[in-house]
Amino acid sequence: MNLTINGTQQQVDVEPDMPLLWVLRDELGLTGTKFGCGIAQCGACTVHIAGTAVRSCVTPVGSVWGPVTTIEGLGSPQQLHLIQQVWIEQQVAQCGYCQPGQIMAAAGLLGQNPAPSDAEIDAAMSNLCRCGTYPRIRTAVHAAAKALQEL
Repeated sequence: MNLTINGTQQQVDVEPDMPLLWVLRDELGLTGTKFGCGIAQCGACTVHIAGTAVRSCVTPVGSVWGPVTTIEGLGSPQQLHLIQQVWIEQQVAQCGYCQPGQIMAAAGLLGQNPAPSDAEIDAAMSNLCRCGTYPRIRTAVHAAAKALQEL
């Protein structure tokens, strides 16, 4: 099976029903995408497929319909993605385990809606955070939206 992951063509020899999460982590060594619940409820496994935020733990690799972007491909150490920069500036993370999924969900939201309201942020950011950083997450999404409007 051929996939485009973070802009690079990858060939994997796996069953088509294998969850994308395990292809990313176990086959390709991209461990930034986290396993949380395995039932698409927590969001730790969020990646983008063709620009849409999806839960990779329940997405069979055989159903991937476009290029996949993981947290590793969102930005680079030399040039962080805007949402990653804002996450650091706003000191969003505590333990950090859910943050790759949170960042991917936020980037997906801003890609669809560059000026979301609080209600739209709350609806789109359905990822779970055991540390309770939801107020900082909302603040960071608003800060990123403001920065996008200023570009």
